[in-house]
Amino acid sequence: MKTHYTVAFAMLAGFGLGAIAVQGLHAQANPPAYSVAEIDITDQAAYSAYVPKAQAAIKAAGGKILAAGGKITSVEGDPPKSRVVIQQWDSLEKYQAYRNSAAFKELLPTREKVAKWRTFVVEAVPQ
Repeated sequence: MKTHYTVAFAMLAGFGLGAIAVQGLHAQANPPAYSVAEIDITDQAAYSAYVPKAQAAIKAAGGKILAAGGKITSVEGDPPKSRVVIQQWDSLEKYQAYRNSAAFKELLPTREKVAKWRTFVVEAVPQ
């Protein structure tokens, strides 16, 4: 009978320690980052050819496109007059790695020709 109590106590203690370790790992993880871009398109035809290449590079680098060019509803102030794109990244470091990647640098000359960009990144609040 005492063996059962010992095994049960050991399992309970192991579960508790495991839960504490997992919570600690989650606390150390970097929060996700969100890239927000306002895009003033200057050459629609060239922009339309650029978008699939850019989206493929973003997805290959681990980014997720959450919103791209949908309807914008102003809540306060004037809405942007341009296209808005929102991307999610696992961390700010992942986004910066994408911006420093060969794939992004290869697209950069085209990107600069087809539109004017205003881009910023916001880190999420840890949950």
